[in-house]
Amino acid sequence: MDNPSLYFMGSMYILAGLAHFWKPKAYMKIMPPYIPYHLFMVYLSGVLEVLFGALVMIPETQTIGAWGIIAVLIGVFPANIDMLVRYKGKKLWWKISLWFRLPVQFWLIYWAWMIV
Repeated sequence: MDNPSLYFMGSMYILAGLAHFWKPKAYMKIMPPYIPYHLFMVYLSGVLEVLFGALVMIPETQTIGAWGIIAVLIGVFPANIDMLVRYKGKKLWWKISLWFRLPVQFWLIYWAWMIV
């Protein structure tokens, strides 16, 4: 691996994916109502994040891992928008973080795209 930042990227997705198993209820709360089988989808997205995070750290599978990360990020983007739209709380910092999350997701897609 000639780019050490790919270890950081891979580790980030592995940890994020494992969090789906440590705290599945937190992820189920943010699932849009139109998505079926919430618990299954939480676990599936966790498995995919771990898998693609690992693949991006292996030179022979970096491209597959990067495409997988891009697909997962695009796949969860509607849920991020749904979280923003449905948020009814009074915590301004949380509302700002939901808005901030959207451009960050585009940056993460771009970062993975740089590997492809």
